[in-house]
Amino acid sequence: MIAVVVVVAVVAVGGPFVFIHFIEGPPAPRLVLPKAGTTSGTGAGATASGIGGTWKVSAGSSAGYRVQEVLLGQSTTAVGRTSQVTGQVEIGGTTVEHASFTVDMASVVSNQPQRNAQFDGRIMDVLRYPTATFQLTHPIPLGPLPAVGDTVHVTATGALTLHGVTRTVAVPLSAERLATSIDVLGDTDLVFSDWGIDNPSIAGFVTTADHGTLEVLLHLTRG
Repeated sequence: MIAVVVVVAVVAVGGPFVFIHFIEGPPAPRLVLPKAGTTSGTGAGATASGIGGTWKVSAGSSAGYRVQEVLLGQSTTAVGRTSQVTGQVEIGGTTVEHASFTVDMASVVSNQPQRNAQFDGRIMDVLRYPTATFQLTHPIPLGPLPAVGDTVHVTATGALTLHGVTRTVAVPLSAERLATSIDVLGDTDLVFSDWGIDNPSIAGFVTTADHGTLEVLLHLTRG
């Protein structure tokens, strides 16, 4: 009897540990600016052409989620990503005047097929809500013209539509100006119930936090 109890305990604890650390592997790292430059400022590299105009989301962009999970007592982080992001930004002078982005929710995948099936079905219902969108509602002044290599830190306030629910969010952003493009990095914490999303937990198997992080990396090129 004691041996049976010990074996069951080892399987209950060791099984999830082995799965998380040796089968599933470590979670994807957080998104970062590909070429982090200096802190905000004008710098000597600013050009007369400026940054005004239309900038479109291009290849190299990514969006997704990061959620803490407990699998049978073992902690891990669930990460799902997609490169299917579209949209554009309108800049007048050094002020972001308009911006809108769309994410194809059915293309968001993690490293586990079972998690993807739950995400697509009961959690996000991607057949009913195939996209998530963000629409800027307040202009963003960038200050003095950033030099090439400079990074500015701003906040984007807008309407985020997710799972059929639209709410106002304020997303901290870091934007780096490159020679022919702009990279924008942002993340914000979302409470699932605020968006009508059922808690992703599966009774007796996986327990998740009641919130997660929405991550986005946008590579913008002139439209």
